[in-house]
Amino acid sequence: MEEAGAPAVESLRIVVTDPIISRFADQLIYDGGAHRWDMAAAWTPERKLDALAGADVVVCSSLSPAEAETASKVRLVHVTGAGYDKISFPQLAARALVANTFHHARPIAEHVLMVTLMLSRNVAAAERALRRGEWRTIATDAEVPFHPVLADLTLGLVGLGSIGAEVARVAGLLGMKVRAVRRNPAAPLPDGVRPDWVGGNGQLHELLAASDVVVVTVPLDADTRGMIGGPELSAMKATGLLINVARGPVVDQSALYGALKEGRIAGAGIDVWWGLPSDGVVPPAELPFAELENTVLTPHHSGHARITFERRAGDIAANIGRLARGEDLVNLVARPAPAGR
Repeated sequence: MEEAGAPAVESLRIVVTDPIISRFADQLIYDGGAHRWDMAAAWTPERKLDALAGADVVVCSSLSPAEAETASKVRLVHVTGAGYDKISFPQLAARALVANTFHHARPIAEHVLMVTLMLSRNVAAAERALRRGEWRTIATDAEVPFHPVLADLTLGLVGLGSIGAEVARVAGLLGMKVRAVRRNPAAPLPDGVRPDWVGGNGQLHELLAASDVVVVTVPLDADTRGMIGGPELSAMKATGLLINVARGPVVDQSALYGALKEGRIAGAGIDVWWGLPSDGVVPPAELPFAELENTVLTPHHSGHARITFERRAGDIAANIGRLARGEDLVNLVARPAPAGR
């Protein structure tokens, strides 16, 4: 029985198609609202479409054109992460709101620092040699380089959103010099971020030339696709490292492979790719990055800490509660402009 004066709570039909967030159902439905929850991640495509046709809320990581068109009654599409490039906006009902959620910045920042240390200290090569029975150190082989400490290195951020800001905070605490470019260099800095220099995207080459480690954190859109190509990689130091935790197509695949294979940059950490594994192609790339020894390759898992998904589920549940009570939602995203505009 509702308390006198309490806001009316609407009962909603909620369809969850994302398999990862489905594992956190307890956090999703914590408020005990009288909603109908369809945990549809493992359902057949036909059954899933039937559920979407009656959905008020869709919780998903992607929504195909057919799914978006079928979900004609949907009022809220809640993406289970930050990226919403896999939502078919043109087919989505005009009244549908789209929201996202974050909480992956700290795990990704820790991943960036881990990969920086692995590459700058040649961890993978040293481990392979030791497994072969070779004890190669500066004491036994004059060709083994001394490795730097982080405070010797300048970290250059391409993008200063939530991920870039957290990388800047962590790197700064460890003594790294931090530089960055972003769309609006005059915008207020995020809390706790004190870079040595911030420029606009037009000053990208200046950032690349000055950085020992370049970290790509920008979202994928029409302006950032192919943002790091041949000219940009040529602007980097020969000793420079590139770490991409954004989206694969922000970096030109062929240009990066050539720069690594020819030793024009020292190494790369690749956590994001140019597609999804299919037909046995792992990692999902057209070129054989796995054959290059100056790389650290991971399967897009830099943000996969348990706390990330627990907090995301909490955000989604809270927004569903707001919708049911007729309150304003948070973390709403703007619809992309139609193609051609």
